Amino acid sequence: MSIHYRYSPSVLTSFPQLQSRSLLIDGIDRNASPNAAISQLTAIAENRLAHANEGEFPEIKAWRRAFSAMGYKPTQYRCASEALLRRFRLEGSLPKLHPLVDLCNATSLAFAIPVAVFDIEKISGILSIRYADGDEFYETFSGTIEAPEQGEVIYVDDSRRAHARRWTNRQSGWSAIHSETKTALIVTEALHATAQRDADDLIGSLISTLNLLWPAVKITRVNPA
Repeated sequence: MSIHYRYSPSVLTSFPQLQSRSLLIDGIDRNASPNAAISQLTAIAENRLAHANEGEFPEIKAWRRAFSAMGYKPTQYRCASEALLRRFRLEGSLPKLHPLVDLCNATSLAFAIPVAVFDIEKISGILSIRYADGDEFYETFSGTIEAPEQGEVIYVDDSRRAHARRWTNRQSGWSAIHSETKTALIVTEALHATAQRDADDLIGSLISTLNLLWPAVKITRVNPA
């Protein structure tokens, strides 16, 4: 199975510092136990948070600047990695959802970089990261249908279904990983000064752990079209 995703020229022009990496994962199940890897990753986040609030991390500052540029109050709409770090700092743990999601969340904590995970079977055609026209539709985790605001950055497929709103702020429940998911697309995006190196390190970390947890899994690096 293949998947194509792309960024609109207007998004790339607005955010030329963007570094995006993605993996296509085929052959996952929910039988893996990522606890050891998650413990190592969350320990990294715990150590960083012991020395500074997540809002002081350069990775998070860069996303806050991006959200401000998009017209959002950064503390009202947080990128996914900031939301995870904040929850982890306040509660000391994250909920267990699915081994792949739990691993990606822990990786996002350790690197302070957003990591999105989509069930490929729920995506129609090409997945585009672009500014919304305002007539797309988005399904929340509770099943409510929303219309993205015109001009917000969304992940959207050929059926005009949005799979993420406000860029890295909120994924859709429609394409979330579930117990029967076999194939997934992982996308990580960073905007800070050392984003190129850190995004590469994040993907390298994920590949190593994925191979340990699912030895038979097929992993393919995917580049934007």
